Amino acid sequence: MKDLIAHIAKALVDKPEEVVVTEIEGHHTSVIELKVAKEDLGKVIGRQGHTAQAIRTILNAGSKKIGKRFILELIE
Repeated sequence: MKDLIAHIAKALVDKPEEVVVTEIEGHHTSVIELKVAKEDLGKVIGRQGHTAQAIRTILNAGSKKIGKRFILELIE
């Protein structure tokens, strides 16, 4: 899942080399932290949060197959 989020984020931003994705694993839930360049944060969030919500939807759809819950956090 971490690689999927990194791939999506790198496709959205102008500075893909500054995309950092970390995963904090738990038993039933994992938190995926996404950090991008400050000027690219708006591109990842999108208008009214639609892009970020779409990324979360993809993450939730993939997590159903694994049987684990994932939470996406955008870090400034």
